[in-house]
Amino acid sequence: MDAKDWDERYAATDLVWSAEPNRFVAELVSPLTPGTAIDIAAGEGRNAIWLAQQGWTVTATDYSSVAVDRMRARAQAVLGEDAGRVTPLVADATVAAPGGPAAYDLALFCYLQLPPAEWRAALRQGVEAVRPGGHVLAIGHSARNLTEGWGGPSAREVLYDPDEVVDAVDGLPVEAEHADIRVRPVETEDGPREALDTVVMLRRT
Repeated sequence: MDAKDWDERYAATDLVWSAEPNRFVAELVSPLTPGTAIDIAAGEGRNAIWLAQQGWTVTATDYSSVAVDRMRARAQAVLGEDAGRVTPLVADATVAAPGGPAAYDLALFCYLQLPPAEWRAALRQGVEAVRPGGHVLAIGHSARNLTEGWGGPSAREVLYDPDEVVDAVDGLPVEAEHADIRVRPVETEDGPREALDTVVMLRRT
């Protein structure tokens, strides 16, 4: 999907994604000391707003200008006078992050599902955006979801398992602190289902 497709998807409904933060973002980021974060492909800002509520200063980017406008409005509505903790920007995940190299303590990718070459480029930019000692957290639909889980894209090329994320950052100055597949319960019209998510936490060295 290109930016126009995403603009149309966001414009067609009040809220494409949940208003709550991703459960694995909350679990893995909560123990960290708040600092500066970049939320890449932030959508409507659910994770960025949650990060701001925890004391982080967040730059939140998305390819879709409609998503960014919605994120800005939601930050104002939810955070009030603290809305300035979130800076929403239109940006491409595969190019250098706003702010320049080593500007952040945390880079977050939450369900950015791209073909391998683009995904590697995005990860590289995320790593470069984080200062030594900071973290890169990547969460996405696992390839195993196609046969063992529920939901997510049906194209194998945009899915990735933990080992594929670790392979994608081979040679970059990071080490994996967590790399596994997590079960995420999902309520559907047909009853409860289980989605399989790749969850990888990298520490910048």
